[in-house]
Amino acid sequence: MTDAHTHLDLQDDPEGALARAADFAGLLTVGIDPKANRRALAFAEANPRVFAAVGLHPNAAELLSPEVAEDLRALAGHPRVRAIGETGFDFYWDKASPAAQAAALDLQAELALAHGHPLVFHVRSKDGRDDAERELIGWLRLHRPPNFVLHAFAGHEGLLETALALGGYVSLAGNLTHRKKKRLREIARALPRDRVVVETDAPYLTPEPKRGRDNQPAYVLYTLAELAELWGLPFHEAEAGTDENARRLFRWQR
Repeated sequence: MTDAHTHLDLQDDPEGALARAADFAGLLTVGIDPKANRRALAFAEANPRVFAAVGLHPNAAELLSPEVAEDLRALAGHPRVRAIGETGFDFYWDKASPAAQAAALDLQAELALAHGHPLVFHVRSKDGRDDAERELIGWLRLHRPPNFVLHAFAGHEGLLETALALGGYVSLAGNLTHRKKKRLREIARALPRDRVVVETDAPYLTPEPKRGRDNQPAYVLYTLAELAELWGLPFHEAEAGTDENARRLFRWQR
């Protein structure tokens, strides 16, 4: 299996979480700010199955400075870094202005392009609106990044249409298993199978059978099992397919 988006540095017991994912083909642990980027890279350097994404989360975008930009430039070229982000637009929280989020995204898009890395997109709106999704749709249509993934896809069909038209990937998380997410499951059933990866976003988005607990990489199996059922595939075929998609997206070894 693969966990295409996790936060090992936010786990209460990261070494235990890694031990319970000992047979995984790969894990991408994701930084969200300068300190978290360093922690993500430390996990990747210490474990051959772990790779890092470095970036500046939309909610941390106000931290962007010449020094932070220079630090990101240095980290982006590290051989254990295989993605840039998570970046994008978050209008759920009021922690960074839209202008600051756009500036942080533009920098990270530049780094991703320079190093051949995929961009990892975060998008979240508030109170049933879709202003963040529409902002990202506009950015994608304008900039047309060559390689990217929609992290923890929540079901916005306009964003999905734009992403797939540009050759992007879709990452499904534990919310796919939540009882109320019927429309998301309908959308997932019809996704192109060569463009889907699975993730946990641990310690967040715990899948249904484990809700009420912190998420961990091992719980990606519940999302994968749900996806296999939606696709009408044996578990091992869905596993092999999403593993291969992640390998292609992040340039992991077989």
